[in-house]
Amino acid sequence: MSARRRKAGAAQPAEQTVRPRRPGPRGWWRPASGRASVVDPVVEYRGTTRQVCGLWPFPVGAGTPVVGVPLGLHLATGATVCADPISWFQAGLISNPSCWVMGLPGLGKSTVVRRMAAGAAGFGIMPLVLGDLKPDYVRLIRALGGQVIELGRGRGHLNVLDPGEAHEAAERLRLAGKERERQQVLADAHGRRHTMVSALLTILRKEPPTDREESIIDRALKVLDVRSDRVPVLGDLLQVIQEAPQEVRDVALDRGDLTRYKQITENLEASLISLTSGGRLGETFSQPTDVPMLRDRPVVYDVSSIDDSDTDLQAAILLACWSAGFGTVNVSNALADAGLEPRRHYFVILDELWRALRAGRGMVDRVDALTRLNRQRGVGLAMISHTMSDLLALPTEEERMKARGFVERAGMLIAGGLPGAEMPMLTAAKPLSRAEQEILSSWQDPPAWDSSTGVEAEPPGRGRFLVKVGGHPGIPLKVELLEFERAVNDTNVMWHTSLPADGELPADLELTVDAGRTP
Repeated sequence: MSARRRKAGAAQPAEQTVRPRRPGPRGWWRPASGRASVVDPVVEYRGTTRQVCGLWPFPVGAGTPVVGVPLGLHLATGATVCADPISWFQAGLISNPSCWVMGLPGLGKSTVVRRMAAGAAGFGIMPLVLGDLKPDYVRLIRALGGQVIELGRGRGHLNVLDPGEAHEAAERLRLAGKERERQQVLADAHGRRHTMVSALLTILRKEPPTDREESIIDRALKVLDVRSDRVPVLGDLLQVIQEAPQEVRDVALDRGDLTRYKQITENLEASLISLTSGGRLGETFSQPTDVPMLRDRPVVYDVSSIDDSDTDLQAAILLACWSAGFGTVNVSNALADAGLEPRRHYFVILDELWRALRAGRGMVDRVDALTRLNRQRGVGLAMISHTMSDLLALPTEEERMKARGFVERAGMLIAGGLPGAEMPMLTAAKPLSRAEQEILSSWQDPPAWDSSTGVEAEPPGRGRFLVKVGGHPGIPLKVELLEFERAVNDTNVMWHTSLPADGELPADLELTVDAGRTP
């Protein structure tokens, strides 16, 4: 039977090829029919529903929001990815206007934040770099027409008793009949000065001042405000405490004994003398402020001249810059609430955060307060570090838990290449899928050598980031610098001769910032 079947099968005619009744995507499948071997891709355009509504049914919904600063191109679709913490917060995409940026060195963390800052400035948002330790932002702020304030030994002074624009704003509020707002501005200025004096004493002594010393400082500052008709300095505060006015003696609890008062204030006087006589901290903070901070322009505090080994001065200057910066923000908000000035939003950048956190006691608590209050103050925040291990390397468990909270509370995570060992710690703070973890690990691979040129090729993860918001799928993107951006993003200036190292820019490089418009 099998033979007959084979014979019957062999006798059957060959099956005819069924030709299609219509051409395929490449044309007719037959000779001389114009079949195309290569089909050009369809040109894609990106726009809002209002712009492309007449192209139905050809439009396809985008996978990423077209809201905020254009950061780069989606690695899978090639679509433009727009993102920044302030725009996404205003659009309701995130609940906190802050972002945590992390990745290994040399992959472009500061570059993506500079892109955000430049784009935000175009929306009328003021970038504030409150302590540039490298520096990475001086060129950008200069290109935006902003203010560069240099601090360091022999480079500038920042008076911690300077209320900034608080007194001027208080006078404007008084003339406008806003007495309650005026009192709030003055109380905030007093509190910031008190906090800064206590912080300097903590850094100097390696322990905080006592409760009695805190009370003495508070009362002496109030006496100083009444007596002085100019901006006081630390030397004036020391003089008030040495003169022993009755108001200060009352809070010192000297029981009417001047000798007892001098014994109580002896340690406090010794510390203030160290701060005013040119000690390791006094040179920078004992003189009047050289350059007052403006509130209607981008600002960067250039503290790159401070050596990394001088951790006490780094910590003190960073705290002073943060105090001055947020004091200016409070003044701007108070005037805007009273209708005396337009509402301004600020984009505060804390780069190299790991160095700031390790600089001294009180730094973690200060950053913790900033991450909790930035939404109420109308401030967007960008925090930049390398790895989660940098945060977990703090000395106490309490500080480590607070530092991990920075990542957990951030509205968005922007992650570059990271080692695989970082994934358990990162996923404990922000959920990442297995595929997302593998992407981040692949971006940290070392670059290959180019055998033809003998130099190292570009690292595979340079400029590549994953934008992660909550449990939503991450958005992989590639940041591509435009030609005019390269001058402000070159962090290897000291190795070149084409660009001067003092921060000057080419004459044809100029960006603009709209100081009076909000998005």
